[in-house]
Amino acid sequence: MRISHEAIYQALYIRGRGALERELVGCLRRGRALRIPRARARAKAWAHVSEEMMISNRPAEVEDRGMPGHWEGDLIIGLNRSAIGTLVERSSRFTSLVHLPREKGYGLVQRTKNGPALAGYAAVTMANALQDTVKTLPSRLWRSLTWDRGKELSDHARFTSESGVKVFFAAPRSPWQRGTNENTNGFLRQYFPKGTDLSRWTDQEIQAVAHRLNNRPRKTLSWKTPTEALNEYLKSG
Repeated sequence: MRISHEAIYQALYIRGRGALERELVGCLRRGRALRIPRARARAKAWAHVSEEMMISNRPAEVEDRGMPGHWEGDLIIGLNRSAIGTLVERSSRFTSLVHLPREKGYGLVQRTKNGPALAGYAAVTMANALQDTVKTLPSRLWRSLTWDRGKELSDHARFTSESGVKVFFAAPRSPWQRGTNENTNGFLRQYFPKGTDLSRWTDQEIQAVAHRLNNRPRKTLSWKTPTEALNEYLKSG
């Protein structure tokens, strides 16, 4: 008879809990008390990011900030899986905030494995919310979007197809590659502190914060406001 190593592990681990009894942990070479499912071990954390979508493949015009229309984006996360989407235009520092209310049934329907994500920033919901935001400004102000590695934008192909905005992803654990967005998120924490439930703010309240940021003079813009900088570009034709 032959027996696989996987069968031995399954026999050792406590059924239903996936954890070893304490006295057996010391017998394992790596001393891991939890068994990682093989399917999870094979899963790619960033399977939605292909090589051509890496930040290194962005157009050269993005780097010098001379051409408006290139954005950086991410989420700020609050308690109970609440979030607000943040978008910043690299040239003018103009900020757009994305309201991400929880889906119907959140907190009422018991969560199931591979079931619908109701937190408000699942892939399909996020892509739809971004498309609604794109429609609020002229199309020539939306050329590209550089995002963090989060799976909330794994539906990026449909977003690009329907909005025309090319999506690029930053390298893992490299927030400085989206420095404008990270800096803006720091400003936003003055209005949306860490450790609070971000779902408490309505869309109107969130947009009021964006309006306040966009009308705040910036030293990097020669003390113009982001709104003034963006309007100058639009008037220039």
